[in-house]
Amino acid sequence: MSDPNRSDPNVNAAIPAVPAGHARSLLFVPATRPERFAKALDSGADCIIIDLEDAVAEGSKDAARALLARHLPQLDAAQRARTMVRINAAGMPWHAADLALLREWAGRGVAVMLPKSEDPAALRCAARALGEAARIVALVESLAGLDAADALAREPQVVRLAFGHLDFQLDLGMRASAEEPELAFARNALVAASRRAQLPAPIDGVTTDTGNAERLVADARRARAFGFGGKLCIHPAQVADVNEALGHSEAERAWAARVLEEAARRGGEVFSLDGRMVDLPVIRAARAVLAAG
Repeated sequence: MSDPNRSDPNVNAAIPAVPAGHARSLLFVPATRPERFAKALDSGADCIIIDLEDAVAEGSKDAARALLARHLPQLDAAQRARTMVRINAAGMPWHAADLALLREWAGRGVAVMLPKSEDPAALRCAARALGEAARIVALVESLAGLDAADALAREPQVVRLAFGHLDFQLDLGMRASAEEPELAFARNALVAASRRAQLPAPIDGVTTDTGNAERLVADARRARAFGFGGKLCIHPAQVADVNEALGHSEAERAWAARVLEEAARRGGEVFSLDGRMVDLPVIRAARAVLAAG
């Protein structure tokens, strides 16, 4: 477990661009706080999410959008590849203006998170407004969204599903316990929908107790156990533990490299490595480990 109070000597090093479709840690930052954007990008998070929705009061929506419009030109290509914007949901008064602002930037690498995703037709409308190059993360926050998960995942410009588990509980009148076994059905469904659509593993929701590292690690490990590949973060101190829980250890990467090296030498034959049979599914798993980085 990482220490949130410990300085990271690599935090200011160049962080490689990780597209939203493969990010492990995705850190929210309010659009009203542009002074935090650069810090968020330097936090070690694979991706940041500049939030125009829940983090912005209704009376500040237009001002937040204006701040974002001034900030986006300051991002270079690598930073844009690690930036997502959560817009206001379809049907909200600010939705069209958010889409209009992001049309240019969605074509230049900035991804878009669509909250309250539950209607494939509304998602297609947003995609058309953003342009053909737009990459969209569909945030499922309701039973209607879960029911439509397969259809949402198959939309051509959707690169990933995400689970807004707090709003989902509100929608169903649930009050899940700390380990959230009550939400297993929804997590299973989102992982399965992603797999059927051949999308990367979905993104799990936030851990709201930012001072409880043990809870964060347990939540991140649960996400990994269910088959999620990413997790939303609301504080920079959460990033390192999420990356560790959802990533691969040096030992796992070394094993995967040995598997692929031996597989190439064997020319496709089944073989044994460290007492374990290695066949095509194991080779595919090794490739996935190295591809994830």
